[in-house]
Amino acid sequence: MTHSTITSTELNYLVFRYLQESGLTHSAFALGYEAGINKCAIDGNQVPPGALITLVQKGLQYIELEANLDNTDVDADDDFSFLQPLDLITKDVNELQQIIKAKKKEKVQKECDKDKNKDSMIAQDRDQQFESERVRERQDRDAAQEKEKEMMEVDNEQEREKEKEEEKEKQHVESKDKTKLDEHEVSRVGPEQMDITPSSQSLACEISRSEVTILEGHSSEVFACAWSPAGSLLASGSGDSTARIWKIPDGPCGKDVQVLPPNVHVLKHFKGRTNEKSKDVTTLDWNGEGTLLATGSYDGQARIWSPDGELRNTLVKHRGPIFSLKWNKKGDFLLSGSVDKTAIVWDTKTWECKQQFEYHSAPTLDVDWRNNYSFATCSTDTMIYVCKIGETHPVKAFSGHKAEVNAIKWDPTGSLLASCSDDGTAKIWSLKQDKCLHDFKDHSKEIYTIRWRPTGQGTNNPNQQLVLASASFDSTIKLWDAEQGRLLCSLNGHRQPVYSVAFSPNGEYLASGSLDQSLHIWSVKEGRILKTYKGRGGIFEVCWNREGDKIAACFANSSICVMDFRM
Repeated sequence: MTHSTITSTELNYLVFRYLQESGLTHSAFALGYEAGINKCAIDGNQVPPGALITLVQKGLQYIELEANLDNTDVDADDDFSFLQPLDLITKDVNELQQIIKAKKKEKVQKECDKDKNKDSMIAQDRDQQFESERVRERQDRDAAQEKEKEMMEVDNEQEREKEKEEEKEKQHVESKDKTKLDEHEVSRVGPEQMDITPSSQSLACEISRSEVTILEGHSSEVFACAWSPAGSLLASGSGDSTARIWKIPDGPCGKDVQVLPPNVHVLKHFKGRTNEKSKDVTTLDWNGEGTLLATGSYDGQARIWSPDGELRNTLVKHRGPIFSLKWNKKGDFLLSGSVDKTAIVWDTKTWECKQQFEYHSAPTLDVDWRNNYSFATCSTDTMIYVCKIGETHPVKAFSGHKAEVNAIKWDPTGSLLASCSDDGTAKIWSLKQDKCLHDFKDHSKEIYTIRWRPTGQGTNNPNQQLVLASASFDSTIKLWDAEQGRLLCSLNGHRQPVYSVAFSPNGEYLASGSLDQSLHIWSVKEGRILKTYKGRGGIFEVCWNREGDKIAACFANSSICVMDFRM
């Protein structure tokens, strides 16, 4: 028999796809980078979803089938239930054949034992059958008698009805005119009206596709999107090795609004072939003035672009994919975090590496500035470090998470640091007190991202309550009182993992995007959905424009949707 083989490269690709389809994005990136997935000649479009699981199942079925068909001592049949999955994995074919042989002989012995009792069972069945027939005969006879009785009752009832009809006929002749008048009144008045009371529960307003501007042009998933702080430009980053800058027209959004060249610029991260997976755009960020866009790529390079799509600089020093990229508020430094376990601060005047921070023992997943000179990093090593330019050691080291830390965010004042993890918890750390102030454990699955409400000193909403939002794979969003350390409410409108949340600039609303293809807009005060939009793909990121009157969402089906928001 000729045996089919699978190469290590093909197996690596199947595992890579399995991790992607399971939502384990970081693990997929790491495997893809280390195994050189981008260099293999496999056409991903030819590999169906769930290929790895299918392959394993078919392999187990093949071993099971082979063990049965090669067994010559006992005839093979269609019942393959003699083997357990653990047997198939841990034993070779000869051992499996012996298991089948022994269990089939045991089955044959049981069949013989059954034959010994067969005669007595047949006799018992005959007695039972005879008794059953007697019972049925008695039931039929009783039923016939009951039916005859019912027929007599019906005849008597019909006789009584006939007498009543004759009496009614006499009365009908006498009151004919009055009856007609009564019928006329009923016809005019009609049936009694129902009391319809409107529901006290206000329903969410569904945003129709006709009210949405759909931006098309990417040829793969769109992982990131961000509005320019300076105006109507929207940037998007995709798995097709490009980023795009879209100029969104003023006025209402709608299906008839199109954004075409010259109002869209394609930022190519490749030379030649357009499907280089090593150049997926994984993250992007505008500087504070909206004059430069930074993009991070799977190839480990950061690129700097002008608003009209011109490549200004390429920053090369990381040795692995860049997962996070942030400008400081002043705009003189750019911070990047990479799978190579390091974070780099780039001087935006010279575009040279100002300092590389090598504290983590595993991939760096997120970075966030505290002020213009200090920042925090988090990693799959479960650690969080607070760093400062010029310092050779961390200013602070926070430990407490039990699994990889997916995201970190400083509150608007820079005094509290929030973190979330695959351990299902979100935590708030105090730099001054050097400890974890609050440990939130109400989520039942991994927490993918967190966001602070834009409030406090130096914001447009200084008097609002300080609130932290956390989005989880348990399909919920939870709002936390950051000062009291308590759960304010749980937003339960999604049905699949929530990948992104974003507060409106005025802090009164929260947008959320999920793999269930829905974008919800919530009232923070009331904890309910105000508006909702159903797209055609999982949502990876949502964001508000500076004015807070437009929302953008990027989808797994390679599109970006822009919609208006007014209350």
